[in-house]
This record gives sequence, C-alpha cells and structure tokens, in this order.
Amino acid sequence: MSDFFTDTYKTIENPSDEILFKEKNSKFYGYAFPVTHEEEVKEIINQLKKQHHTARHWCYAFQIGTESIYYRANDDGEPNNSAGAPIYGQIQSFNVTNILVVIVRYFGGVKLGVGGLISAYKTAAQMTLTNSVIIEKTIDTHFQITFDYKNMNKAMRVIKEQQLTIISQKMEMNCQIEISTRKQNEEKIREIFEALFEIEIKKLDI
Repeated sequence: MSDFFTDTYKTIENPSDEILFKEKNSKFYGYAFPVTHEEEVKEIINQLKKQHHTARHWCYAFQIGTESIYYRANDDGEPNNSAGAPIYGQIQSFNVTNILVVIVRYFGGVKLGVGGLISAYKTAAQMTLTNSVIIEKTIDTHFQITFDYKNMNKAMRVIKEQQLTIISQKMEMNCQIEISTRKQNEEKIREIFEALFEIEIKKLDI
C-alpha cells in the first residue's frame, strides 16, 4: 500500500449512499460496500441485480487485503476494459482496500463508444468513492496465549499494561486467550510473553 512501513490502511465501514451519474441518456448508479471475502461480492451483485432488474450492465471492481492484495474487475458485457478497469483505477486512486464498487448502467439508447464508457464509469466510480465515508484502520496481528489458571494474573497484567484487545477467551484449568495488537507492536508483545515462563504464545493466521 505504501513505499514505507505502515500498519494502517484506508477502507469504508458501511455501504455508501447511492449516486446517480447521467451521460447521453444512460444512467449510472454507483455503490460502494465493505468486503473481506469474495463470497460477499457475489451476494451483493445478486442483490443489486434484483434491485435493478431492468438494467443492462452491473459492472464492478473489488480489492481485498492489506499486505497481500487480491482484486478483480468485471466489465459485465461492456467492451473489454471499458468498465471494470476504470472502476478499479478509482479504488487505487483513493488508496482504499477491502472494498467493492459497483456501477449499474441503464442504457439510454445512445452508444457512448469505448472512450465514453471509460470516462463514464471512471466518473461514476469517483463520485461513489467521494460520497463514501473513508476511515483508517490498523493492521493487527493475532496471538493465542495458553497458560495454567495459576498464571492468570500474570497474563492479564500484560494484556492490561500493553492495552491488548481480547478477541476470545476460554478460562478453565488450562486457559486460552486470543489477543490482537497493532502489527508494529508484534515483536515486542511476542518477546514480553516469551519472557514469562509458563505462558505459551503463538501467532494466528487470520
């Protein structure tokens, strides 16, 4: 996402409001959604096809991930790279991830040409992202710590002092707590727990 180390990224937390862009009688409706899995994309597209069942095209692009990026762009019947690519270009321009942008087109009877389509989809995507509430989030590392119940106070003291987030916990004779911390603090947290005897720590793949 950047040339220098960072543990933050930009995204949206809630779906955007609908925008409408008109070009030569064609109507372009724009939407942005927060997503973390490709399965969510398919569900959202299906919902929009029901909502706009008389539209001609449902073009979209999405990007998922922070350090490892996964993206797709779909022209949905428009000429190659005339819809999905300009939509994705705006996702890159706004430097956002974990996001889906969908532009629904109602054909107005006048052909726009490839250049006109590229411009229209770019503008609609730009309007959609401008209309979205973009926030900054931290890239977090998740750990699981395991310890005997007698070491509970020792573990909880570190969690409190280091302001770690508890994701889940199982408190029995053998306790397990899933914690998260900002990526930039990952090594420090690991070293603190590894220095405490009788507490095991392992990094989780989320």
